[in-house]
Amino acid sequence: MDNQTLDDIIKRTCNFTEGQLGHWKFEINDVGFICMTDEHFNRMRIISPIIKVEDIGSDEMMNCMEANFHTALDARYAVSDRVIWSTFIHPLRELTEGQVLDAISQVHSCAKTFGSTYSSGNLIFPKGDE
Repeated sequence: MDNQTLDDIIKRTCNFTEGQLGHWKFEINDVGFICMTDEHFNRMRIISPIIKVEDIGSDEMMNCMEANFHTALDARYAVSDRVIWSTFIHPLRELTEGQVLDAISQVHSCAKTFGSTYSSGNLIFPKGDE
């Protein structure tokens, strides 16, 4: 994977795109995304802002952290600049088109299910006895 190929994938699959090679903003079904890459350091991340930290309680924070272990698969919940994000972070060159499409789907699902199932898809790893 490289920036040009990623650019082609994003422009083919998203409702709205803006940006340039290495930094895109796009939207799918009313969920906003940012994709950033660094070809030199072989890194890529797809992120979606969900909610400000001050707008949730400690139970919701705990639920999304537990989801990182049980119901969020390759996508994760993360905090930066006091915002909770749905994220997918991966080496750029090793990505396939299928993985990019799956990553977008998982980030989208984590964003949409925050506050309910906190899930990136259908697979769920069961919780043990607590």
